[in-house]
Amino acid sequence: MEVLIIGAGIGGLTLGLMLHRAGIAFRIHETAPEIRPIGVGITILPHANKELAALGVVEAMAATGVVAKESCFYTRHGQLVHKEAVGTFAGYEWPQIQIHRGDLQQILYRALIERAGAQSVVTGQRCVRVEDGPDHASAHFVDTTTGAALPAVQARVIVAADGIHSVVRRQFYPDEGPPIYSGVNMWRGVTVAKPYLTGQSYMRGGWLTHGKMVIYPIRNHADGTQLINWVAEIETPRHDRQDWNKVGRLEDFIGAFEEWRWDFLDVPALIRGAAQVLEYPMVDRDPLPRWSFGRVTLLGDAAHPMYPRGSNGAGQSILDARCLTDCLAAAGDVHAALKTYEAARLPATAAVVRTNRSGPPDAILREVYERSGDQPFADINDIISPEEIAAMMNSYKKVAGYDRASLEARR
Repeated sequence: MEVLIIGAGIGGLTLGLMLHRAGIAFRIHETAPEIRPIGVGITILPHANKELAALGVVEAMAATGVVAKESCFYTRHGQLVHKEAVGTFAGYEWPQIQIHRGDLQQILYRALIERAGAQSVVTGQRCVRVEDGPDHASAHFVDTTTGAALPAVQARVIVAADGIHSVVRRQFYPDEGPPIYSGVNMWRGVTVAKPYLTGQSYMRGGWLTHGKMVIYPIRNHADGTQLINWVAEIETPRHDRQDWNKVGRLEDFIGAFEEWRWDFLDVPALIRGAAQVLEYPMVDRDPLPRWSFGRVTLLGDAAHPMYPRGSNGAGQSILDARCLTDCLAAAGDVHAALKTYEAARLPATAAVVRTNRSGPPDAILREVYERSGDQPFADINDIISPEEIAAMMNSYKKVAGYDRASLEARR
């Protein structure tokens, strides 16, 4: 085997598809006993869809999810702060797509099985450690059902795409400690409801001190309704360990949004319409000094977990996959390939991690909140100028790598 990938999430599956296209043998080992759709909404920006388009999966994504038309920012009083076109509606060659994470994972998984065969993904095996060697690296697994140790698997390269709680990262950095809490707790859900605004709008509203919402549709229904993803964010010292499946309680956060009833959207009704609420703290980790140790390297959230404040986490893992594939295809020496990959992607993702802490796109709402004193305004231009807003938005796009000039240059 050429490459062993640990984890069948968005990053791991994308890497598998790219390696297969490049003619590089691989196999993915996944902890879950089966690849089934879980999670809530996710947004894939043009820079990542550029890479997924080359894999031939964007059409299926667009048909399953919602192609975004605009990004909107509102105060908690329902007043518009800023609106701008996104994706192909903003002149990009590639769209911005809002989709259920489970739907995206299934699209990638089905494409991989169709192209590389069912043997390319092994499920029900949890990695417990890796070992480097002169000619190959080895990964050790246990059966997730029985707990029994399994024979070691050898490969020329091992890529740990095993998420924020990466076993491999913890092996390399045993004293790192838990993920760093931002001070913001999140409650997430999906609700079947009538479309709001254009029906293709990505909306952010309010600010964290009193409550912030991120709302966007992720699936269209034949009866004219949509599946709408929402995230409620509130500053709070209380949080629990990161578990994407932890069930949240409505009474812990709904009070902050009870008055958010606007002419185009009833936010508390949207929240109450969810069949289930999930709770998760907003966390990240400090950038690492290195990702690669011999023939083993990190990818995606295992390498650079970041706050979900820019729709960029999954996108960066997709960019990792493209870069790593290119490096492995170009270099005969594994160590040289991993060194080139790390040199290209580690500083780029570190910049996104830091920017998501201090100056993500929703920092516009922070500025308006502070300057207005959280009060309704007569004219947004009395609070913040279009030039200031444009500068903030364009700065983030450049850091994240999806400003149009950068994408055109990388064509």
